[in-house]
Amino acid sequence: MTILTSIPSPDISSFQVGPFQIHFYALFILTGIVVAVILTSRRLTRRGGEPGIVLDITLWAVPLGIIGGRLYHVVTHPTDYFFPGADLWKTLYVWEGGLAIFGAILFGGLGAYLACRRAGLRFLSFADALAPGMLLAQSFGRLGNYFNQELFGTPTTLPWGLQINPSQPAFPTGLPAETLFHPLFLYEILWNLVGVIIVLLAERQYNLRWGKTLGLYLIIYGVGRTWFESFRLDPTEFELLGFKINMITAAAVALVGLILIIVQSRRHTVSEPSPYLPGRQRSSLHRPVTGLPPTSASTNAADAPTSDATGHR
Repeated sequence: MTILTSIPSPDISSFQVGPFQIHFYALFILTGIVVAVILTSRRLTRRGGEPGIVLDITLWAVPLGIIGGRLYHVVTHPTDYFFPGADLWKTLYVWEGGLAIFGAILFGGLGAYLACRRAGLRFLSFADALAPGMLLAQSFGRLGNYFNQELFGTPTTLPWGLQINPSQPAFPTGLPAETLFHPLFLYEILWNLVGVIIVLLAERQYNLRWGKTLGLYLIIYGVGRTWFESFRLDPTEFELLGFKINMITAAAVALVGLILIIVQSRRHTVSEPSPYLPGRQRSSLHRPVTGLPPTSASTNAADAPTSDATGHR
């Protein structure tokens, strides 16, 4: 039996299909988006959302999320793009890697909020349904980072150390070519998958509507990223008060999640009656799933703050 002594990095990051060059990074990002849309749609429909409404929101959230993710990355890595003789068009080369999740969350969240308002949907209801799908999408995205050899930590002698090609721009100068690094892409994938399990189990035990599932997602992801960023190698990282900007942002994300849960727990002590804003509820065909037969009694009960899909009040 072969014993794992290191994790090799892929020799390729793209492949050719006729005249088109297909980048693995883009493929994994798109796969993550598709998985998140499917899971979110199922979850929101079970809560009373109209089938297909998630696609409408995605058309707003994804483009703005990509713009925000790229903008955050370029702004926090200026020396990679702005120097004498630089090709400024490369600031748009998303397929080469460089989508910052914090910028994507901010701008994508704005797009989702605008789309939810247009559809008469509660933004926090949509965000609650999205939370586990976001963690899955981010896991797929980290596989794209693996193919681009752009997400790794400090040197390590652990048997799962990651091999990085010394020709990679992020490879630290002065280190031997055979140096192994912490596979941060793998750590974050595992962290996110555990986060999905935590979210789904927590929803079975507690009433996490009204944005509280979103809060739990922010805590899980924020805490994980704060830890990972503490030993991530990134030669162009901004610092504030001696801390990496991504560490500060991640810690702030976790804090926002905690505050969101506390505030919403105090403001809303009953179950969420509908994912739609008052007066914008669609037809009765899209009532939340409560486990009751579709009788007139259950239809009337759906309009009152009774039990949610998990049976909690």
